[in-house]
Amino acid sequence: MFKNARLFRLQEPFALTAAELETALAGRPARPCGPLEMATLGWTSPLADGSALVHAVSGCLLLCARRQERLLPAAVVTETLAERVAEIEDEEARSIGRAERRRLRETIVADLLPRAFTRSRRILAYIDTLSGWLIVDAASDKLAEELVSLLRETLGSLPATPPRPAAAPASRMTAWVAAGAGAEDLALGATCELRDPKNTQSVTRCRGQDLTGEEVAGHLRAGKEVVQLELEWVEHLSFVLAEDLALKRLRLADGLTEGLEEIDDEDPSARLDAELALLALELRGLIERLTEVFGLAAGADQTAPGSRRAASTEGGGHATGTRALG
Repeated sequence: MFKNARLFRLQEPFALTAAELETALAGRPARPCGPLEMATLGWTSPLADGSALVHAVSGCLLLCARRQERLLPAAVVTETLAERVAEIEDEEARSIGRAERRRLRETIVADLLPRAFTRSRRILAYIDTLSGWLIVDAASDKLAEELVSLLRETLGSLPATPPRPAAAPASRMTAWVAAGAGAEDLALGATCELRDPKNTQSVTRCRGQDLTGEEVAGHLRAGKEVVQLELEWVEHLSFVLAEDLALKRLRLADGLTEGLEEIDDEDPSARLDAELALLALELRGLIERLTEVFGLAAGADQTAPGSRRAASTEGGGHATGTRALG
């Protein structure tokens, strides 16, 4: 369901109910870009064919932001500006100064923007009210921060911060690769990214190879650190862990997803309930594991240690009612 997971610790318990959150999100709906707008961001239904802005399952509140942006390549603006400047200089036999060039660029953008194509993307996220984390499915920090900022503006306040590990993830991952083994139930995969801390432009990406081999060992001896590492949380899920503790390429273990195939595809809401409940349960456990390994700073006083057990017995529902999991 989620390909990525960027983590934000809630610094206090999330107090809004699904219905209250639904009302708040309705005040910032997604909308198309205006003629002179580069981008817009607002809330839409997490269900492709739904209308509710909040989908509640097993203590989690699923949200979706839609970002629409106009595609106006900088190269097009630069080329048009160069042509306009050449015309003026040729016709008026004078050079164009920096201030006039800047005004010409602004005029060109205002002229081209209404005719530019638009592109929309959906950004899913959920608030885990049991463990006190906001999880955003975004491939980049920028997209994740945009959603968090939108949620903060929508609610008026949202004390949420990225995880603050006591142990440097890059150092710990480098030690794992050097030792040829992860931490107990965290097994090494076949992908990593190494970077020279003295020259951040010096990056080596290894994919589909033995990370305990001589080639990777040579990079470590040269002083490079592991800044991304594929790991498998045995019998649960696999993922690529980044130095900022972002999770990429999430994949649930095959044994966990077998039951999902039995759910009728004609009921997308039921399928979503099952997928979200399973994903949240596994990510709660993984975050607890990462907290043990890296010493993440505590946030709100949540019931994290028992949250996975509690989730297995709880039902969930839409913002407008309760839906029991089968």
